[in-house]
Amino acid sequence: MVLSRQRRFVTPGPEETIEELAARALPGQPLQAAVDSIKSWNLHVFAMRRPPGLMLGSDVIFVEPPVSNG
Repeated sequence: MVLSRQRRFVTPGPEETIEELAARALPGQPLQAAVDSIKSWNLHVFAMRRPPGLMLGSDVIFVEPPVSNG
C-alpha cells in the first residue's frame, strides 16, 4: 500500500502570533503574503474561532494549499 502525499503543517508555539508563524513556516515569501495564505488555508482558525485568529498549541496549521492526490 502506498500512502498519499499529505499537506505540510505546523503547530503554533506558545503565544506565537500568526506573523511569527508565517515567518517561520514560509520564510521565502513576503510576510503579508505568507500571513494571507495561511489565513486562507486555515479558515477553521481565522474565520470560525472566537476571537478570530486565536491559535492553540494543539492546532494543525496548514502551510500549503490542498494537494491533489488524483
